[in-house]
Amino acid sequence: MKVGYFLSCEEFGPGELFEQARMAEEAGFEGLWISDHYHPWVEAQGHSPFVWSVIGGLSQVTSRLPVYTAVTCPTLRIHPAIIAQAAATSAVMLGGRFGLGVGSGEALNEHIFGDAWPSTDVRLEMLEEAVEVIRLLWEGGVKDYEGRHYAVENARLYTLPDEPPPILVSGFGPKAARLAGEIGDGYINVGPDAELLEVFRSSGGGDKLAQGGFKVCYGEDRDECVKTAYNTWPNEALPGELAQVLPTPAHFEQATQLVTEEMISESMPCGPDPEPHREMIHSFAEAGYEEVYIQQIGPNQKAFFDFYEKEILPEFH
Repeated sequence: MKVGYFLSCEEFGPGELFEQARMAEEAGFEGLWISDHYHPWVEAQGHSPFVWSVIGGLSQVTSRLPVYTAVTCPTLRIHPAIIAQAAATSAVMLGGRFGLGVGSGEALNEHIFGDAWPSTDVRLEMLEEAVEVIRLLWEGGVKDYEGRHYAVENARLYTLPDEPPPILVSGFGPKAARLAGEIGDGYINVGPDAELLEVFRSSGGGDKLAQGGFKVCYGEDRDECVKTAYNTWPNEALPGELAQVLPTPAHFEQATQLVTEEMISESMPCGPDPEPHREMIHSFAEAGYEEVYIQQIGPNQKAFFDFYEKEILPEFH
């Protein structure tokens, strides 16, 4: 099981993310996820830098860690032809250490131009077509494309990596997991869901890479860690499709009034006991995931990296 670090563009600015990436590499983490948001989930998180600028910076502060978007929506906010260019440039800057994680997106980030938020089936149809556009442009040469949702005319990417980066597809329900198996070079989920992983594998995913991720809040006082997680990431305990359909941080704050500290405590490892952290990693391994990415909530980043370097990572290396 490879253990990576999950950089949160919702909670930290670029300078802090660069420092976390540097500490992750020094501590022995084996990869980086980075989120792509236009808004944070709730106001308390407080950030949302442009992910493609941050990835350029990551290429300068890391030397060995692969970097994956987790995940980018290439359908509404940014045209897939532009995502193709951004990802190709990122792959060049990172010397082949880049992977493009994509998904069907959330209204929170994608509705900003006032477009109607499509149904799940339409969003997945758009995602499939967007991946076609991206791969077409990565072939090199002048390309044209005429689809139901996207058109490309006389487009050519002049800066391309030696090999196209892998495209990993997120899927939090059966339809999305099935599509991931059909079109993805890998699969992404944010829970140790063995059933959805099996849908991915049986739909064409086979033995392709499966990545998972989760959040923790490490600190010496478990109760304080629960409070920090509750105050900063109450949305982590929201059920169902709310994360995909609520349009603003204010709406998420209204919905998270139903979330309790106990719910947050049950949803993620909190505090200094290493066992819950290890158990969560093992749960992904047992479900069949090969890599897992962990996000530390709150300002206690240096202590988190020291803790994982000494107490957690040696077991999984």
